[in-house]
Amino acid sequence: MQIAKNSVVVIDYTLTDDNGDVVDSSAGGEPLAYIQGIGQIIPGLENALEGKSAGDEVSVKIPPAEGYGDYNEGLIQVVPREMFQGVDTIEPGMQFHAQTSQGIQAITVTQVEGDDITIDGNHPLAGKNLNFAVTIKDVREATGEELDHGHVHGPGGHQH
Repeated sequence: MQIAKNSVVVIDYTLTDDNGDVVDSSAGGEPLAYIQGIGQIIPGLENALEGKSAGDEVSVKIPPAEGYGDYNEGLIQVVPREMFQGVDTIEPGMQFHAQTSQGIQAITVTQVEGDDITIDGNHPLAGKNLNFAVTIKDVREATGEELDHGHVHGPGGHQH
């Protein structure tokens, strides 16, 4: 079976940056299971896997526009420490979830200067090429229940 919209796809993958450093990998863990065509993985990888079959190996470089987007300087801002009520220690690298006009957004603290906290709302991989080496382990039709729930059930997926 070929990968198409609403198929369950199970992959092993390694993601590297342009320097060849591993950013993420399924090696040593469970493969990734997702439903094709419903936005569970980045668009560039989903497009690269479309039409492939179990056993295929794919190496692809995904540009920022098809990954986590371009880096947006407008998502960097300085906020007062009081915005972090209940957090005693704030250090660069810490991540939080913030309620924004676009919904819940992950932010990363990049600098702390007294009561001024610089935060960055960009995804950590925004503005970067994403280099994937993928092995397709399995492809099957999603069940009606999986499509209704919006996730894969069983091995590699959600357990009910």
